[in-house]
Amino acid sequence: MGEKLTKADIEKIQEEINHRKIDLRPELAAAVRDAAAQGDRSENFEYYAAKRENRRNESRIAYLERMLKYATVIEDHSKEDEVGLNKKVECLFIDDDETETYKIVTPIRGDTMENRISIESPLGKTLLRHHVGDIVHVTTEAGGYDLKILSITPDDTDDEIRSF
Repeated sequence: MGEKLTKADIEKIQEEINHRKIDLRPELAAAVRDAAAQGDRSENFEYYAAKRENRRNESRIAYLERMLKYATVIEDHSKEDEVGLNKKVECLFIDDDETETYKIVTPIRGDTMENRISIESPLGKTLLRHHVGDIVHVTTEAGGYDLKILSITPDDTDDEIRSF
């Protein structure tokens, strides 16, 4: 089983693949040719840098295509008042009396530094399908903690997909 992706994730990945193949691939190939034409390659930094960027682009294309090939397409069937995909959830950490807002996303869009939490993370799994006012217990390797859900709001912001 592959990565869990929504239709929007698949579209975003396909856009990136197309951009990399149609726009970047010819540019990077030209940069390699131009750098190679400068002469001795053994001490040609521009040549090695161009080759490295070209390999990075080709690796990213292969990674994204492989991801699409093995992806599992999912849909969000949560109700308007339930925690689900692409919803922001304001939570109260009961022990600390502090609040935090998280956006629930697919794993490819997860970014803890931006408070985008994957549906496969312990927090994401626990919050799914709960409602405002629910108190949930999140179990982690380090123990656990309790949260109270304060609000749920839809958020259709087009978040970046993670790099590899």
